[in-house]
Parts: sequence; structure tokens; C-alpha cells
Amino acid sequence: MNAVRLLDDYRRGDFFLATERRTVAGAGVAQELTGTDEAALSERVHAVLAESDPPIAMGVLPFDSGAGTPGRMVVPATAHVTGPAHPAAATLPRREVGTPSRVRSVPEPVLHRDAVARAVAALGERGLRKVVLARALDLEFDTGVSPEAILVNLVLDNPRGYTFAAGLPGARTLVGSSPELLLSRRGTQVVSHPHAGSMPRSADPVEDAENGRALLASRKDHIEHAVLTDAVTEALRPFCRKLDVPAVPDLVSTPTMWHLGTTVTGELIDADITALRLAAALHPTPAICGTPTDSARALVTELEPFQRGYYAGAVGWVDAGGDGEWAVSIRCAEVAERSLRLYAGGGIVPDSDPQAELDETTAKFATLFGAMGLPREWLAEVSSSAGPAHAGRG
Repeated sequence: MNAVRLLDDYRRGDFFLATERRTVAGAGVAQELTGTDEAALSERVHAVLAESDPPIAMGVLPFDSGAGTPGRMVVPATAHVTGPAHPAAATLPRREVGTPSRVRSVPEPVLHRDAVARAVAALGERGLRKVVLARALDLEFDTGVSPEAILVNLVLDNPRGYTFAAGLPGARTLVGSSPELLLSRRGTQVVSHPHAGSMPRSADPVEDAENGRALLASRKDHIEHAVLTDAVTEALRPFCRKLDVPAVPDLVSTPTMWHLGTTVTGELIDADITALRLAAALHPTPAICGTPTDSARALVTELEPFQRGYYAGAVGWVDAGGDGEWAVSIRCAEVAERSLRLYAGGGIVPDSDPQAELDETTAKFATLFGAMGLPREWLAEVSSSAGPAHAGRG
């Protein structure tokens, strides 16, 4: 079955992950495994896959399993691994998602700026190098919301990166398109591609190129990126006999954002260490939490007025041989029957400016807004000091 057929056949609750290299899809549930101890969950999954057909598990890890949100892995009833969804997916028509009747920012923009200012002050007080703060947009609809439609449009809009949909507890669906590879494993070879440091893209080619150059020259963003790369390297070091870490990051683009990215490669010491076990060891990275991890996560809990759930977690798959691929679950939304919650965050370091950080989250919401066919003008309104102008609008 080709990737376009898999995409067209996707239904709410199934698993789907499209990358530049392959498409992985699973339908139905032969066995479900959950747990808040992610290392133990990886061992249980590995044992189950030794006798499973198909010999592959797919699922999600939460931002903070310690908060009681479990990792969820599914051995599907049927599974397919095939080539990339692009460019053939371009033959599919875009799908209508519908217009929300209410849009609400959580927290309100002015309160997010206040939280950023408090985070900057707390960095020195608590010995933190970085913390990541997110905000959310709650969208409500008068009719049902289709994760199938959002997924198709995300694949059409994002030929590179990691476009995904995964079933969650409570009949919800996590859907998004992440630029960031947390971890892939093929045999004894492992790759991680951490991203930190961001700048919005522009429709004006001159301005767009200037934004990319500005990101490459930004001291603040290079500091933020170095914190992340160091943490990923140290997390992988116990598992690898050798690591290759470039001295300077590359400039990476998505349709909506510029990022700094570094490709970290390594060779495993123990071939029995699975991709899921490595993902559990790496997660959460400073890209979506901060560092030191425990202190940063505590500050996130204090300053964000919501539980992240599976936002800023990880989404991916692992097979019976231990190979697999895991992306950081960002640029995403949790979709319920008639509502969804979008998330976007930004890394806070001592040089961070509250307004610039608010603007960064606004730019990141554009990935899902584009897939839903919502006008970009709404983004400016839900990020203004006055707060969302579309509350209650049909």
C-alpha cells in the first residue's frame, strides 16, 4: 500500500507518521500498553514485540509522566511501512476543517508576557540555564472537528519534517507537524537532530532571508541552542561508544519558521537498547523543557496555567528489532469531538524579551492555523494586548 493510500485511509484513533524517508501507519488495536515509568514501558513493549504480528508498536510519550499522564503504546491490528508521502500526496485535495465559534488564549497574551518576565528573573535565582514556556489556544466548534482533514492538510503543507497523528486516551487525537527529530535508531546507528533558536519566515523573500541571517547571528539563540545540544550529547553519551557533534549549528527551515539545528550521530555500545528506550532517556530535552530538567519542569508547572499532556512529549514507533523513529511532539494540537487545543512555546534564557517570546509562539501557531484554513489575521488578534477578538464569533 502506498503512502497516499495510507493517508487517505487514515481514521481518528489510528497512528500515522510521515517523514521525508518513510510513512508508518497503523490501524486498530491488537494490544495497548501504558505506563508512567517510560524506561519500564520500553522494556514491556520490547518483550511484547518479540511475539507480536505485526512486530511494531506505535504511540506517544507525555511531557511529564511524573504528573500522572501515561505513555501509550499500541501494537496495531494492521501496520504498513512504505515510502514518503511527498510528492505524491500533492494529488490529494485539501480538506475543509470548519470555522471555530470561539477562540480563547490560555493564558491571555499579557499574562504570558508576565510569565516570561518572571521566568527570566527565576533563571538566576534557581540556577537555571534555560526554561521553556508555552501557551495554548482553545478552539471550539459547533460541529465535529476532523483530525483526518487536519492531517491531510499538514502533510500537504509540510513536505519535510515529521507529520503525525496518534490516538490518545479519552478518544482524543494528537495531530501535528514537528520539525524536530528526537531520536532515530537503525541497527547500532543513532541520530538526533535537536532544534533551538527560532525566527519566523516571511512571504517577502528579502525579509525572509534577513530573518535567517539574523537567526544565525543571534547570540541569544546560539546560547539557547548550545544548552540543548550539550544536553542531548550528555544524555546519549552513556549509550554510545562514539558521538559526532558538529561545532556549529545549521540553519533549518519549515514553511513557517527558521531554526538552528545540529545533527548528532552516534554508535550504540549495546545493540539491545531500543529506539523507545533511547527516546525515554532523552526526553524531555531542553528544547521543550529547559535545563536542569527537574528545576525547569518545576518552574514550567508554576508558570503555565494548564497541564501539557502530550504536547512537548514524543511521538513515534519501535519494531521488534529495536529500530524506530521518534519526533518531538510540537507544532501540534489535541483534538476532541468538537474542540481542539493548540500549543506553542519558546525557550527563555537571560536575554529573552517578553514581547519577542510572545511573538515567537504566535508564529509557531501558524503551522496548525494554515492546516485548518484559518486566516493569519486571527493570530495577530489572539496575540494582542486586548486578547482574542474572536471569542463567541460564529
